[in-house]
Amino acid sequence: MHRLRIKFGRGAEVKFISHLDIIRLWQRAMRRAGIELAYSEGFNPHPRISLAAPLALGVTSQAELMDIYTAGFISQHSFTAYVSRQLPPGIEVIQVHHIAPTLPSLQAQMRFAEYMVEVETADEESSLKQKITSLLAKKELPWQHQRDTGPHKYDLRQLIEDLWLENWQDGCALIGMRLRCGSNGSGRPEQVIKALDLSPPRSIHRTRLILETS
Repeated sequence: MHRLRIKFGRGAEVKFISHLDIIRLWQRAMRRAGIELAYSEGFNPHPRISLAAPLALGVTSQAELMDIYTAGFISQHSFTAYVSRQLPPGIEVIQVHHIAPTLPSLQAQMRFAEYMVEVETADEESSLKQKITSLLAKKELPWQHQRDTGPHKYDLRQLIEDLWLENWQDGCALIGMRLRCGSNGSGRPEQVIKALDLSPPRSIHRTRLILETS
């Protein structure tokens, strides 16, 4: 059994496809490409394929990570060549490499996700920088958002590792974020934008996933 780690991009064409549908999309593409996936053991075997962190609907990415286990060996070049032909527009294989099957799961290694968030704003550049500095200076930021099961309360500040103003033009700003992403909670860019008292994002793009071993 062999384990491959795939880095791939998700463009605007597929930004409204759910996490489960993305997994099904990959399974279908690999089956059509002739890639034989290894299966889990037990009463309900399923293909051994997992993504590092779900991507919210409406968000694009250049940094998605996925691990697959294959029954036989396939080179990185062959995987890219065969599978890319079966993928729809908006899904791009960026990098493939073999890793040790014994390494911890992607989900267990996840620590941070970085984003670029575009917003419309009437704030001047200096005002935006001050808002970011003030938020980062807070020791805590009590927050809540509504779930199907009711309000979820948490400390948003603990999920923010870093913020910065990447670019500013009159009426538009690009804000960089490094947010916690793991089993103990994941930061949501739209919540951070709201905490900065800015308009809802025009676009959110995930640029990097940071693992414990990175």
